[in-house]
Amino acid sequence: MIRLNISFLLLSLFYASKIFGNDGALTKKNKYEHSNIVDIPDLSFVGKVYTGLDILEQMDFNPLRNKSIAVLTNQSAVNRNDKHLLDILIKYPDIKVKYLLSMEHGIWSTNDKRSKMVGRDGLSPIHKAQIIDLYKTYLHPPSWVMNNVDLILVDYQDTGSRYTTYTATLSKVFESASDYEVPVFVIDRPNPIRGDLISGPIPRLEFQSFESYHLFPIRHGLTIGEMALIINEMGWIKDLKRINLNIIPMANWKREMWFEDTQLPWRSITPHLETPSSLLAYSGMDLFRGTNLNIGFGTGAPYMIIGSPWLSTSYLLRKLKEQDLPGVIFKEIEYRPSGSTYYKRIPKFDNLKCSGIELKIIDQNIFKPIETATSMLIFIDQLFPRQFQWEENNYIDKLFGSNELRILASQKKNPDHLPVLWSKEVYKFNEFRQPFLIYK
Repeated sequence: MIRLNISFLLLSLFYASKIFGNDGALTKKNKYEHSNIVDIPDLSFVGKVYTGLDILEQMDFNPLRNKSIAVLTNQSAVNRNDKHLLDILIKYPDIKVKYLLSMEHGIWSTNDKRSKMVGRDGLSPIHKAQIIDLYKTYLHPPSWVMNNVDLILVDYQDTGSRYTTYTATLSKVFESASDYEVPVFVIDRPNPIRGDLISGPIPRLEFQSFESYHLFPIRHGLTIGEMALIINEMGWIKDLKRINLNIIPMANWKREMWFEDTQLPWRSITPHLETPSSLLAYSGMDLFRGTNLNIGFGTGAPYMIIGSPWLSTSYLLRKLKEQDLPGVIFKEIEYRPSGSTYYKRIPKFDNLKCSGIELKIIDQNIFKPIETATSMLIFIDQLFPRQFQWEENNYIDKLFGSNELRILASQKKNPDHLPVLWSKEVYKFNEFRQPFLIYK
């Protein structure tokens, strides 16, 4: 299956070269075949990073005026002044927000009371717009939504890692937009863990899921606009469908920027991702959701702690130190997870005393989150074969994108073997993505 995926990527690279020059320069009068990057003023003299929402606001929301729209968004869609997209749109009575399309975890954070639930769906108290749950209820926007809107607006902050279900939901929206010929406007935002670093395997076709929906590495180095551009131009949604895609780009964002470098306000992306500092660890440590260990849920440091009542940490700590992983140090801790009011799931080992390992990232520029997490997983599997378990149905394979992690662990091999397996794919993916990078 490795060959199949690399072959697919090479084939995609070939078709991309037909659309674009070999140096990545756009042909066809600087336009993509199915997508449009909206022209924006040169703001380089200002020096500040502006999101696509800031740009659209400066455009006085002209593309949306006198339109009925559906909005795919969540609590992270704020402008540079920390004001939410929906709060801004209320000032424009000629923009009719008819539907709010909800991804996993909802439109607002779970402790936000602005969403008043009415029956099966919700009703936004701001716009009186109906909230359509695309995660549990509908999957695709229903026909009665698509027949009553002029366009779909997309604005949410991505994590920089492919674990969330947001990209799958976006793709389902694209499928409906293609069927009903409804234009889509994507508001672009930074990749919060840099746009120049890529790591992790590309999903094998048999392990693709809502959490590894497209052929992106775990840490993909793309913005949401660039992901949307690839998906649309390459026909990665069902039946090679394309849409009328318009991307509102950012201004002054550089690929080597961390989120804190942008000086943009932060809103949590998902439960447990409350701060930008947790995002880097998340790109590796989220793999622990595929195991029977607690991953810091129910503590103040999700994704920075792993532990259980049966974990003996002294020898594990020694093995990790011998591995000499860059940019991170480890220490033994004891903690007691406690269920949180902002997250509905009960954490593993709720209210039980756990022994664990805490990560402290000392240099984020050299820290390798996926290599670190897989090393920890492999060592734990080797040291605690009776207690350690993968989650049922080998859920880890869907998170990782292949069964290579689980197989290598069972073979008692050194964790160093794993990055070699995905290095060729990362190299090919980096070549493939070049024509689709909006920011250099």
